[in-house]
Amino acid sequence: MDRLRQRADFLAVADGARINGAAFTVQSRCRDDDGPVRVGFTVTKKNGTATERNRIRRRLRELVKRLDVISLRPHSDYVLVGRRAALNRDFATMLDDLRSALHRLDRQPSKAPKASSSESLPRTRSGVETGSRNENASPYKDNNASREPNCKPN
Repeated sequence: MDRLRQRADFLAVADGARINGAAFTVQSRCRDDDGPVRVGFTVTKKNGTATERNRIRRRLRELVKRLDVISLRPHSDYVLVGRRAALNRDFATMLDDLRSALHRLDRQPSKAPKASSSESLPRTRSGVETGSRNENASPYKDNNASREPNCKPN
């Protein structure tokens, strides 16, 4: 089992399935490669001081170490987002919470791929596209290009 360390990997997992618990949130994403299971841990600053956040992170790491490898899907990434309740929650209870969260993630259907940009345009009830932009118009057109510059030479 490897660790997630790159921000891009954390962001990719954030788009996947998610299960909320009392002490943490579990996010998961299936990968297309044949690499090992990777796990990342994160705790936001609103959860306390640095020592408290580090303690939450250490508890989450220990949970994953004691977890059965069978509980984790192969070729997947997981992120555990710690909450302040992880400081005082019983460790055995947290381990049971993690097992049940992973079991619920297995039962969730995987998310469909994102729609292309032409399919994501806002539509009215009649199915006609709304919006004022012409298909051939450039979104980067500079409307002020014909104006004179504000500063004048001396």
